[in-house]
Amino acid sequence: MGNSYAGQLKSARFEEALHNSIEASLRCSSVVPRPIFSQLYLDPDQHPFSSADVKPKVEDLDKDLVHRYTQNGSLDFSNNLTVNEMEDDEDDEEMSDSNSPPIPYSQKPAPEGSCTTDGFCQAGKDLRLVSLCMEQIDIPAGFLLVGAKSPNLPEHILVCAVDKRFLPDDHGKNALLGFSGNCIGCGERGFRYFTEFSNHINLKLTTQPKKQKHLKYYLVRSSQGVLSKGPLICWKECRSRQSSATCHSIKPNSSVSSTVTPENGTTNGYKSGFIQTDAANGNSSHGGKSSASSSTPARPGNYSLSPRPSYASGDQATMFISGPPKKRHRGWYPGSPVPQPGLVVPVPTVRPLSRTESLLSAPVPQTPLTGILQPRPIPAGETVIVPENLLSNSGVRPVILIGYGTLPYFYGNVGDIVVSPLLVNCYKIPQLENKDLEQLGLTGSQHLSVENMILLTIQYLVRLGPDQIPLREEFEQIMLKAMQEFTLRERALQMGAQCTPVSPGQLPWLARLIASVSQDLVHVIVTQNSLAEGISETLRTLSEMRHYQRLPDYVVAICASKIRGNEFCVVVLGQHQSRALAESMLTTSEFLKEISYELITGKVSFLASHFKTTSLGDDLDKLLEKMQQRRGDSVVTPFNGDLNEYVSPQEAAAMIPTHNLDLDNETFQIYQPQLTVARKLLSQVCAIADSGSQSLDLGHFSKVDFIIIVPRSEVLVQQTLQRIRQSGVLVDLGLEENGTAYQRAEKYVVRLDNEIQAKFEVFMRRVKQNPYTLFVLVHDNCHVELTSVISGSLSHGEPSHGLADRVINCREVLDAFNLLVLQVSSFPYTLQTQQSRISSSNEVHWIQLDSTEDMSCEEKLYFGLNEYSKSLQWGITSPLLRCDETFEKMVNTLLERYPRLHSMVVRCYLLIQQYSEALMALTTMASLRDHSTPETLSIMDDLISAPGKTKSGRGHMLIIRVPSVQLAMLAKERLQEVRDKLGLQYRFEIILGNPASEVSVATHFVARLKTWRRNEPEEWIPRTYQDLEGLPCIVILTGKDPLGETFPRSLKYCDLRLIDSSYLTRTALEQEVGLACCYVSKEVVRGSTVALDLSGKEQERAAVSENDSDELLVDLERPQSNSSAVTGTSGSIMENGVSSSSTVDKSQKQPLTPSFQSPANSVGLEEGVSTGTVGAGETLKQECDSLGPQMASSTTSKPSSSSSSSSSGPRALPWPGGPVPGCRGLHTTLPPIVILSKAAYSLLGSQRGGKLPSSSSLLPHADVAWVSSLRPLLHKDVSSEEQSLYYRQWTSARQHHADYSNQPDPSSGARTCHPRRLLLTGPPQVGKTGSYLQFLRILFRMLIRLLEVDVYDEGEINTDHSESSRVSQPEGDPWPDIESVSKMPFDISVHDPKYSLMSPVYTEKLAGVKQEAIKESRAEEPRKRETVSMMLTKYAAYNTFHHCEQCHQYMDFTSASQMSDSTLHAFTFSSSMLGEEVQLYFIIPKSKESHFVFSKQGKHLESMRLPLVSDKNLNAVKSPIFTPSSGRHEHGLLNLFHAMEGISHLHLLVVKEYEMPLYRKYWPNHIMLVLPGTFNNAGVGAARFLIKELSYHNLELERNRLEELGIKRQCVWPFIVVMDDSCVLWNIHSVQEQTSQPMEAGVSSKNVSLKSVLQHIEATPKIIHYAILGIQKWSSKLTSQSLKAPFSRCHVHDFILLNIDLTQNVQYDFNRYFCEDVDFNLRTNSSGLLICRFNNFSLMKKHIQVGGQRDFIIKPKIMVSESLAPILPLQYVCAPDSEHTLLAAPAQFLLEKFLQHASYKLFPKAIHNFKSPVLAVDCYLNIGPEVGICYISSRPHSSNVNCEGVFFSGLLLYLCDSFVGADLLKKFKFLKGATLCVICQDRSSLRQTIVRLELEDEWQFRLRDEFQTANSSDDKPLYFLTGRHV
Repeated sequence: MGNSYAGQLKSARFEEALHNSIEASLRCSSVVPRPIFSQLYLDPDQHPFSSADVKPKVEDLDKDLVHRYTQNGSLDFSNNLTVNEMEDDEDDEEMSDSNSPPIPYSQKPAPEGSCTTDGFCQAGKDLRLVSLCMEQIDIPAGFLLVGAKSPNLPEHILVCAVDKRFLPDDHGKNALLGFSGNCIGCGERGFRYFTEFSNHINLKLTTQPKKQKHLKYYLVRSSQGVLSKGPLICWKECRSRQSSATCHSIKPNSSVSSTVTPENGTTNGYKSGFIQTDAANGNSSHGGKSSASSSTPARPGNYSLSPRPSYASGDQATMFISGPPKKRHRGWYPGSPVPQPGLVVPVPTVRPLSRTESLLSAPVPQTPLTGILQPRPIPAGETVIVPENLLSNSGVRPVILIGYGTLPYFYGNVGDIVVSPLLVNCYKIPQLENKDLEQLGLTGSQHLSVENMILLTIQYLVRLGPDQIPLREEFEQIMLKAMQEFTLRERALQMGAQCTPVSPGQLPWLARLIASVSQDLVHVIVTQNSLAEGISETLRTLSEMRHYQRLPDYVVAICASKIRGNEFCVVVLGQHQSRALAESMLTTSEFLKEISYELITGKVSFLASHFKTTSLGDDLDKLLEKMQQRRGDSVVTPFNGDLNEYVSPQEAAAMIPTHNLDLDNETFQIYQPQLTVARKLLSQVCAIADSGSQSLDLGHFSKVDFIIIVPRSEVLVQQTLQRIRQSGVLVDLGLEENGTAYQRAEKYVVRLDNEIQAKFEVFMRRVKQNPYTLFVLVHDNCHVELTSVISGSLSHGEPSHGLADRVINCREVLDAFNLLVLQVSSFPYTLQTQQSRISSSNEVHWIQLDSTEDMSCEEKLYFGLNEYSKSLQWGITSPLLRCDETFEKMVNTLLERYPRLHSMVVRCYLLIQQYSEALMALTTMASLRDHSTPETLSIMDDLISAPGKTKSGRGHMLIIRVPSVQLAMLAKERLQEVRDKLGLQYRFEIILGNPASEVSVATHFVARLKTWRRNEPEEWIPRTYQDLEGLPCIVILTGKDPLGETFPRSLKYCDLRLIDSSYLTRTALEQEVGLACCYVSKEVVRGSTVALDLSGKEQERAAVSENDSDELLVDLERPQSNSSAVTGTSGSIMENGVSSSSTVDKSQKQPLTPSFQSPANSVGLEEGVSTGTVGAGETLKQECDSLGPQMASSTTSKPSSSSSSSSSGPRALPWPGGPVPGCRGLHTTLPPIVILSKAAYSLLGSQRGGKLPSSSSLLPHADVAWVSSLRPLLHKDVSSEEQSLYYRQWTSARQHHADYSNQPDPSSGARTCHPRRLLLTGPPQVGKTGSYLQFLRILFRMLIRLLEVDVYDEGEINTDHSESSRVSQPEGDPWPDIESVSKMPFDISVHDPKYSLMSPVYTEKLAGVKQEAIKESRAEEPRKRETVSMMLTKYAAYNTFHHCEQCHQYMDFTSASQMSDSTLHAFTFSSSMLGEEVQLYFIIPKSKESHFVFSKQGKHLESMRLPLVSDKNLNAVKSPIFTPSSGRHEHGLLNLFHAMEGISHLHLLVVKEYEMPLYRKYWPNHIMLVLPGTFNNAGVGAARFLIKELSYHNLELERNRLEELGIKRQCVWPFIVVMDDSCVLWNIHSVQEQTSQPMEAGVSSKNVSLKSVLQHIEATPKIIHYAILGIQKWSSKLTSQSLKAPFSRCHVHDFILLNIDLTQNVQYDFNRYFCEDVDFNLRTNSSGLLICRFNNFSLMKKHIQVGGQRDFIIKPKIMVSESLAPILPLQYVCAPDSEHTLLAAPAQFLLEKFLQHASYKLFPKAIHNFKSPVLAVDCYLNIGPEVGICYISSRPHSSNVNCEGVFFSGLLLYLCDSFVGADLLKKFKFLKGATLCVICQDRSSLRQTIVRLELEDEWQFRLRDEFQTANSSDDKPLYFLTGRHV
């Protein structure tokens, strides 16, 4: 396996050939190898071939470099496919008959039971580089790690260890024959044959295994220790001359071309544009679209149509570029029948369908440039000799479109032809999945025959006509339609006779028939033997043609071979078509290099000399000199004067314009659409946070920080900085102080240049150091330069190559949990591929702009690409999109004359001349007028005359887009020179818009801008294009792509005539027109109803007014082009340049919809020029001005005229320029006029006819490729969401694309999207920057909002009739004094604001309250309680949404397995109240078991540990904390970690049985106390009752346990804390005396932790003598007055320390749903126990919308119908045994709800009568706020309120026990007519109670006064009886 390379000695060749022969015979089972001698000696003479790189001589440069395509841009056949094909032709089918199919290589079967998986060795060990890149691999000395390629795993490299003696050195020589290698998977050593080794590593080759073919790369370790693909193994000498960039690749069976280029990687200064690619590795390089079939790696028999390797399956932009021309000719003599080995161009054999044998017999090799190059005889019929001087003679460089079949070998002058794979994929039917086929309406079996493909191709070419060039996308749709037709026909025929296909015999005749209608544009040549005959014939004809003879545009060569079936290709000879096709094969970077190369080498000198003279033949420079001398020193007046008024330069510089300009571009506004989109972004971020993928935790962050990365454009950086400064976002986010924000803004914007690495590292350091800040990395214009880092090292030397990838996709960015990446783009298509890193759900699309029509508030509407296209149907004389036909004709003439120059060079030179001559024509040489195109003339006229019209000197901007920097500089110099010599240097500015540099403007223009802007500082200079608002100027915009710069509203013209057929991708084309997109006044977008006359025939008037040259008028009357032809509305007001003199007349003459007949105050008319009341002559003058090309800028009307601006005549839209004095000049903004090249116009303007393809069907971006040639059409009007899904399905990233590495997981097919990455897409210039800045702002607000909490803020109630509960205890005391407190009276009144709608408790004070004072606020719906927003502090209690490092142990569990780490324990005790055993369950996590005592043997729960009263541990609180919670498993504030400052505490959640799983899921580390199932429907009373019962029982158990240890019973701590699940913050208050105002002292409050509150209260002296301790409710209305007493004896709620020992005999009412705490407090107090409230502490309660008691919806027990009216509270009760609707709700709940609303019915005498309250015995129930309740305890020795002399208005007896007796009731007096309500558990106890209490003596009952709650008998209703006092 040697190193044969051309020019080696015969002996070496002999040895090698011998070796090959032996090896071939050993391997080959069936074929006799070619005899070795014939192999060596029957070949024609070999001529020595110098291997040195011979530099061409200078004289050769002219001759040879002029073959420009050879160097750069076209296929130089001499060596492009060399190796790839030859290795196949020779190595695989070494047989004499080139037509017989090669025999497939048959591999030995794998041993039984061994692994045969691709990528693994037979021992089953993984060999793929991706898996091993991080492994340390030990290899023996002298071995190297190399990468092998398997045909079945194109995207993987297999790692092998090979003895380096068997590998070549750097020059491709000295490799020993044979092989020695080890398997690094299983470690097996000593493979001596590559065949054996390839079997072991499962290469599964279809060709003979050769090390040269399958060992591809050296593997190297990067600095990080990662093993990665290194340089190619240099198997041949030619390898060493590869351009350095040799790793682009094509997908599996795409083909490849190699380039032979000098060492420096360039061909004579021009870097090879098509880089040798590596076929196994993915898509083709740069522009080459990947092969359609490449989606399925080739396996034998897979498809019938498998191209042999060649460029055949590359695609249109795959350029083949040759090496230095001299080298190609050296080494073979004229007439040599066989070219040198390195130079033969074998071409693929694509077998026709009609063949029956296996068509994959020539398997698709996976590698380029390997194998041995051995020339062999080629039958003459298979070769094409390209005639000498073909290009020079014919002026055409033919393009051969690969069709179907074997292209011949080309040699000779191959630099003069181009081979394009443009349509080749259309002929290869890809394998699609069934669902895709169904979507396309095809069946799997349907394929077109070759004959049909040929006919379709011819038809398509005929249809193209003379102007259009073939477009792959268009032809693909034709093929698809044809296949759909066949499918339909097949279905129709189903069982019938098959339709007869075109037979090969009919083909030539049919083909000629179809071509015959093309008017000789399409010729068909049919040959019998090979395609070579047809091509040779065509080329020969071409080279012998005379110039006057007419060539066909296309020749279709068909070979109707008997042996091979039909084959064909298309030779494109059309001057225009061949050039366009060849140029469109280059990527943007390549053709820009090509242009700079042409300029550097002086190839343009002929062209330049052509343009040295004017169109009239005069020497341009001399003319200009002459004009300059004539003018002398003076210059044209800068403004407010005609072009023929001159002043001195000093005077010109000193002229100051007026500044009545309202520049509103300073005020930064966010408009409605921007707000909407910012909100969409925010909600998407929230969706990511809520998605459960744990990828973003918003509760974690308290701050937002950002960085904006922009492409390399100085102006864009400045523009973004300006937006950041104007928006004030830095101050709003708290990132910078107000004063410094202006300077500091710069660190937030970084551009992608070489310094980014350092800046970005600083940013990433900030990200790491601030884990609580959410960083947003905004990648603006992210579609630009999205190339991968890996391909960057091999790039075209572009500085920005791979930078974005390095930043955006680096590991740190992907892993940072506090970093969001927001990619922003107007053309996101390159990010929407199958490999996209952004999930389609994370795309945020700009809102559909049509909806903005409704937003009447918006003054301006967006005018974008679609609007431009639609504007062509408006029927106006001067469309906004134009094509300059005259210019195109001139270009075509020049292109024919200079076939070797790139068309952009020619176009640019012509454009410069056009503008120069237009300037001269308009100033001094009127005779040149006819030689400028009308378009150019009118633009220049408008540009230079506009400033002259007004004192302000404002004018328009013209953008000329020149992508090549060198051409742009040339254009600027030329135009500046012409301008200065004509004396216009003060009239308008010429600016080079180079992304790499800042805007530079002459000082006198800067002064003018400053005057207009007024308050700018002295050193101000314009930094962005927007700063140039109003400046008359030409901006020559250069650079590969426009980068999203915003232009001022004075931009009026956008000249894109240089954007030609090189821009055949959607992004490239649309981003150019995107320059002109902007917001315009609403009237403009009223579509075709408006006869918008922007500048139809104004050119004439412009011309007439300047200089009466009649001949120009004639010229202009012709429609200038199809684009500006009058389109049926005669929309121009002027007929032939003469205006009708009266308004009336005009409106009659135009039966159009009057354009702006809107009220006079409308925007349009404000600036409109009146034509109403002024004299006719004046009208004419104004009209000419206002409607001329200058539009409003030219208005010279008098101020008075603005008053009469209500004229009703239709008028053109005035251009914002010189406004009517007194009007705001910027109201009407119009879209700029865009002048396109013909190619671009036909794609963008094609909406009208609908026949042509539109830009939306083009390949979306040069870095992506279509996945399949069969795909549905993307319609122009689909939404951007649908577009995204379409591109994600049908495009894939090319190999140099940054997303290429993000391949889907081969096993599951799942794509990996980065979870924290979003894509914001919206049309160009729509306001995305403002939108994302607003997004940052609202994101910050939301995070702050997450850190805020709504707490109740309500003042205390009933303060006016409370008892004085204060006591003379000194104020400063921290703790209450037991003596003082026991002397205080208890304040019975309830002050908690949540009870404002509750019955007041009777006190003697209450009796004095006026009855009207209680307002009737009896609304059924719950009232809205006052809340206020508070920042959460570090001491807050949190819900489940809070996460942070400190408390995650407390909150989370690391994995689901730990769920089982908590254990369930039953705990049983007997309750005297319930009269039965109660069984509760504890769920105790392992970590909390230390708080409990378990039995020694069975882990049985015995008790919960309690501390001692005497314990003094500062790191703990003594009291266990119980929190009853229901319905708030997510929202309850159960995380007390921060509130307790992280110290040890015992916290028990008390939950209902059915809610336990939810609470356990969210709070796995909490101890749960689970109530028995019978309490599932119970209220909060039951929970509190059970907490208290359990705690008392536990206290007894602990006392018994500790007693055994010798501790006294009374020493055990008897308190528990019972707190609500909505307690969020605790405060401490202190009163500050203020000397100045003795009236009111201030209150200072400070946030404190729950720990400090509890520890303080627990330290109260003699604490065990208190029954309940509590704190007050916070309110912003807390005054020093209410804090005067540090302690009160009154009700406490929500958060209490309860002494379970003292309150042993006072129980919570376990039936209660409401007011259970008031009831309990009243009982406790009446038992003589102390309740004390600490007033210097307060509690904030969070307003939680869910859970708690609200969730009881009362529904009927049996639903009759769905939509029932709500049930009213009075329906909650009914007569016993009645037919009433029974309700599904607990009886007690119904009763309490009923009582709240029934006071009018039950206690009519008590309403508003607080002197006579209702007497309630042993209970407090809320019976409505209108009624007072007097609470009396029936217990002996209880303390009760004094009610002597009180006449009660009612009596309420609720479940009364035996303490209530008849004697007790007889003590009280009742009003006459007072009412009674007795409530009992059942009917019998109700009867017994009435008898026992002798109620019938004083009260009168009626049968109908007995009621029950509306429950069924199963639900145990409560019964009550009402009666009247007699």
